[in-house]
Amino acid sequence: MKITDLLKPANREEAQLLEKLDPKRLPKHIAIIMDGNGRWAQRRHLPRVAGHRAGMKATRDVVETCSRLRLSCLTLYAFSLENWRRPHAEVNFLMRLLREYVKRELESLQENNIRLLFIGRSTELPAEVRKDMQDAIQQTSANTGMKLIVALNYGGRAEITDAINVIIRTADANGITHFQVDEQMISDHLYTAGLPDPDLLIRTSGEMRVSNFLLWQIAYAEIYITEALWPDFSRARLFEALVEFQKRERRYGGLSESPAHGASEEVTERRFRSVRG
Repeated sequence: MKITDLLKPANREEAQLLEKLDPKRLPKHIAIIMDGNGRWAQRRHLPRVAGHRAGMKATRDVVETCSRLRLSCLTLYAFSLENWRRPHAEVNFLMRLLREYVKRELESLQENNIRLLFIGRSTELPAEVRKDMQDAIQQTSANTGMKLIVALNYGGRAEITDAINVIIRTADANGITHFQVDEQMISDHLYTAGLPDPDLLIRTSGEMRVSNFLLWQIAYAEIYITEALWPDFSRARLFEALVEFQKRERRYGGLSESPAHGASEEVTERRFRSVRG
């Protein structure tokens, strides 16, 4: 199967990038920090809210493209716990935009067999936002294609803290006074329990930080930074990230198993023996 069997290029640039992709080596899970809406608007002398609205198109294109590529999961960082510090009017606009996105895109999600999920402290969100979230979750719950996970009112440290507190409360409720927490136990109590960890983390706008996003889950994710602001993050920019991902050798802390690496190990060992005499 060729990558073009899954997705048709819209122009020559996309075609050239798609030719470089191996459909068997695509990441199963991509996580994206969608950054740069405000700067996109500022450079055009527009209000920040115009940048957020422009970012909706990029979101729509990326979601549909990842679905067509048959990715297992796509996680989007939509609103962090720290974002409440922004001006009240902007926060209110973002909440309205989220509701608009969920309602407008629901038909497309159904057509593309996408299941919508949310992670974060949802209880702290406005009631009308929670209702729209629950409706969308329920309506897409039977879909068997890509899982679209929206991180809303989310923070990586808060997620780990919440997981540990649930473990403690569960142990207390069951009268367990002595227990040992391990990595699997924490993973099983994260918001993302049951989902694969991201293989690729993409950050737009050129910022070199992970911004408290999926801190536990991205331990071995490949990180790709692009200067493109989120509203400018086209399908071609996504394909560039995938091409770069496939160039990397993922060792998870181990050593390469390539013949060349093995040969260099033997040479190093012989040299070490000669030095020791």
